[in-house]
Amino acid sequence: MYRSLSKLARTVQVSVPQTGSEASISGRTWLEASIASCQSVGGSRHFAAQPALAEEPKWSESQPESLPFTSSSRRTGVIAVKVGMTQAWDKWSMRIPLTVLWLDNCQVVQVKSEPREGYTALQLGCGSKRDKQLNGRQLGHYRTAGVDNKRKLAEFRVSQDAILPVGFELSAAHFVPGQFLDIAGMTIGKGFQGVMKRHGFKGQPASHGNSLAHRAPGGIGACQDPGKVWPGKKMPGRMGNKRRTVQSVWVYKVDPVRNLIYVRGQVPGHKGNFVLVKDAVMKQSHQQPERPFPTYLGPSLTDVLTAPTSEKDPFDYQDA
Repeated sequence: MYRSLSKLARTVQVSVPQTGSEASISGRTWLEASIASCQSVGGSRHFAAQPALAEEPKWSESQPESLPFTSSSRRTGVIAVKVGMTQAWDKWSMRIPLTVLWLDNCQVVQVKSEPREGYTALQLGCGSKRDKQLNGRQLGHYRTAGVDNKRKLAEFRVSQDAILPVGFELSAAHFVPGQFLDIAGMTIGKGFQGVMKRHGFKGQPASHGNSLAHRAPGGIGACQDPGKVWPGKKMPGRMGNKRRTVQSVWVYKVDPVRNLIYVRGQVPGHKGNFVLVKDAVMKQSHQQPERPFPTYLGPSLTDVLTAPTSEKDPFDYQDA
């Protein structure tokens, strides 16, 4: 995905602990295949853009500083690229399905303030585009901010103490292993589908008088009373290509060097799609590990951070 991800694929190593011992295998083949798949699906529309040159970031005079996290604090989210799926094994040999998310130069493009816009938020940008792919207003927007052209923009509501300056780049260290995230994206479009695939209907009998109606929905409830089909009735139609959010997704591993986040389970969308990642809203602060606020501001990290595994053997059924 993008040309900079090809360099990422040549250097990335996926660490997979197996049966209590650390065993490292190369993830180069898998990443290169994922990149090729993304390029074949998205084509030049998504992945052939060269990063455009921009002015130096116009940092604000007040640099961010680490603050204590309070009950009213609200951190910003990030825009990430879905690389694909892989898997790992913990020390108990339990398989963990993982989705890999990549933060591709995710920067603050604009700060929305209460006096001017009526609310406090950060506008973030991710990816890159050529100048000729943008109109004059878009180019002016990025030139004013002093950042590179972005392919994807998104806003995240934040509290007043979580504002970051324009041009600040967010890294994967913004999240910590073991925490929970809400991830929003566009689901894969399936086209026009019937009720069995779209809504999970059981279907009608295969024999005993049934003819040419095996996958039909059956009656839809329209008779003299009420004399209509109620709105919202489950019927055939277009499936997928909807914005969906998966909640409370567990972070298994964070790679700050390559800006990769490994989360457990699936995430909406194709490989190469943009997703919005933020702290889970259904988890209280005491249910989350300590997170950097407003973001990670320490020295650059060089080690891959992995969430601790359970001390209880999941295959021990004696206490069950």
